[in-house]
Amino acid sequence: MTFAGTPPGFHAGDMSRRTVALRPGLGLTDLQVENIRRLRRKRQDAPEIAAALNLAQDKVERALLAMRTPKPDRKRRSLNVTLEAAAFVDREKRPGEAGWKVVDRLVDELLTRRRAAGGRA
Repeated sequence: MTFAGTPPGFHAGDMSRRTVALRPGLGLTDLQVENIRRLRRKRQDAPEIAAALNLAQDKVERALLAMRTPKPDRKRRSLNVTLEAAAFVDREKRPGEAGWKVVDRLVDELLTRRRAAGGRA
């Protein structure tokens, strides 16, 4: 492989310390918040979660506010890449071309080349 970006640091993906400091406290432990979100991913509603964990429903709802939830009709999504990979995509942009179009064009080129070489596509 000739292209290798710099891997992210140890805390990549963690919430910014500034964001944590600015958010009001929920009055819940990290473990409680983790359990609330785990139950939500299992498709339970806030009242069910509150009853199961013996917590006030408003606290459960506040813990769920910052949780990312899948959107069934989404048209795009974010892709975490290294700074080098993002710079490569930027260099490949044609005048006025949107970022998503660049990525689609590059992936199409990769698949076309793999098919031509007899590799997996």
